[in-house]
Order: sequence, then structure tokens, then C-alpha cells
Amino acid sequence: MDRTSYFLRRLLFVLPTFLGITFLCFAVIQFVPGGPVEQAIMRMRGDASGGEAVASANTTNGGISEEQREAIRRHYGFDKPFLLRYWNWLWKERIGLQMESYRFPNKTAWQLIKSRFPVSLVFGLTGFLLTYLVCIPLGMAKALKNGSAFDFLTSLLVFTGYAIPVFALGMLLKMLFCGTVESLWDIFPAAGFHARDFAEMGPAARMKDTFLHMFLPVICYMSGSFAVLTMLMKNSLLEQIGSDYVRTVAAKGAGTLRILFCHVLRNALIPIATGFGSALTLIFAGSVIIEQVFEIPGMGMLSLESIVGRDYPVFMGILSLTSILGLFGNILSDFAYLLIDPRISFNQNT
Repeated sequence: MDRTSYFLRRLLFVLPTFLGITFLCFAVIQFVPGGPVEQAIMRMRGDASGGEAVASANTTNGGISEEQREAIRRHYGFDKPFLLRYWNWLWKERIGLQMESYRFPNKTAWQLIKSRFPVSLVFGLTGFLLTYLVCIPLGMAKALKNGSAFDFLTSLLVFTGYAIPVFALGMLLKMLFCGTVESLWDIFPAAGFHARDFAEMGPAARMKDTFLHMFLPVICYMSGSFAVLTMLMKNSLLEQIGSDYVRTVAAKGAGTLRILFCHVLRNALIPIATGFGSALTLIFAGSVIIEQVFEIPGMGMLSLESIVGRDYPVFMGILSLTSILGLFGNILSDFAYLLIDPRISFNQNT
């Protein structure tokens, strides 16, 4: 098939795939214990045990009558059939983004997501760009100096960072540089995205404050994929350097830089392009672990709070948007292939 047909076919599969993901997740959260109905009942029981007893002649379930239970179910929409609830969530509530949060009254899921999105966008985009800007040149240098002391030392460094879990690396960095009781240096703030007096600062002070708050979390963002991308770039470049066409170009008298940048680099970047699409979900969803360690009010923290607090509208809103970005991110990866090497064909018969 030609490229246009291939991308049209991929776009057509986005909708049924999205419906399958959201339908399955919506079904799971409807039947797991500890949902909003159970939590509302637990809160009412707690009020009753505190002295405000519910007066009813025929109460059950620890002071909660069946009428009260049904009223709670109607309030959260659990009295309707499952398929109708899913349709209302999908269409009437715009994939749940217009639903009111269970934990934050008078705020819709979209309002909460919109308030947290800029923070995760800044961290995710910065971490993604710095990872590729560092890994690609480093992988190229390691390939050109394969087997040297530089190659050995950089491999030791990147794999050491890769072996340390992200949460452990974050706690270690906080312990060393954030002015805690155990820390050696008080250089960076321990938590948050801005200082409390950020609004009162001048432009230069704001830039410095943002840089200090972002430095350690961005290092943690980069650590997860740093070693993989670096070694992938190195091995891909070494494979291309050992190809017959490179030896032919070298035999014609081309210099090392010309071979590297005019012939080898574009082909070596093809495996790297697979990560371009996943960057969309990373930028949107953020990192739960990193935001938890550094107490960053981003999308990762919001998704964790919504799961723990059974705030289903917010959780499903984040899941839906992340799924959409992930599906389009896969298409973006294929498009990046074409930008790097227009000779790539998606014909299954060739």
C-alpha cells in the first residue's frame, strides 16, 4: 500500500482502539470495591459514629438505610444501566471531561487537568528534548571511539544511572543537594514547582527559581531512557559504519565527517525515531514517581490522587487524553521514519 493509504488506515483504527481501551477501563472501575458510593457511605457512618446518628426506624448496613443508599447511587449515576452510563460518559460528558470531580466539588475534570497540565508539559518537554540532545551526540562519540577509555567510562556512568530506580535517585539527589538534615549541600529546593513568593519576583529571579526547581526532577526524567537511547544510538551507528555502502563511500575518498553526517547519521537515527511518539504521553501524563518524590503539582500527582481517592471522572479523563495522544504518537513515529528516510516503504509485500 502507498503511504497515504497506510496513514489513513492507521487513523481509522484510532477510534475503535480508543473505544476498546476506555470501555474496558470504564467497566473495571464500575465494579471494583471502594468506589464513590462505598466511600460516601463510609463518610456517613463516620458522621453517625461522631454523634450525628441517622434516625431511621428501618436502617441497615451500620445506620445507612436502603433509601439513603439508593439516593447515593442515583447521585453518582450508578442506578442507570452500564451501557447507558458509558454512553453518557463518552458523549454527553465529553469523555468525562465535563463531569464534576468527586473529590473537588464545583470543579470539572477538565478544569483540574488544565490547571496541572502546564507543569507536566514543562518538565516532560524539557526532559525529552535534553535526553535526545545529549544521547544522540554521546552515542555518536561512543561509536567513533568504540573500545576506548572514553567509551568504557561513559558506559559505566550511563548504566549506573540506569540501574538506580527513579524514586531512589530522586531521594538520593534530595538528600545530597536539598538542604535536608542529612544533605551535604543546600543548593536546590526540596519540593514544589515555584517558590512561595514567585509572583513577587522579577524576570531574572523567576528564571533562576524555575531553573533551581526543575534541575533535579529533570535529571530523574532523563535517567530512565538515557542509557537505552545512548546505547541504541551507538549500536545503530556502528552497524551503519560497518555497512558496504560506507566502505564504498570511504574508498571514493570521502572524509570521516562527510561520511558521518551525509551518509550514516540519517540511517542511524531510524531506530531512535521510535521514541518520538511516546513523548506525547510522557509530556501529558508526567511521571507519577518523580512528581511524588519532589511534590510537584503536575499530571502525575493528579492521576495518583484520583486513583487513590476513587475520583473516577478525573482518572478517566486523564486516561482518555493519554490514550488519544498515545495512539496518535504511534502514527507520529511512523511519520518521523519518513522524515528521516523518505525511501522507507510501508508496503507489506516488499
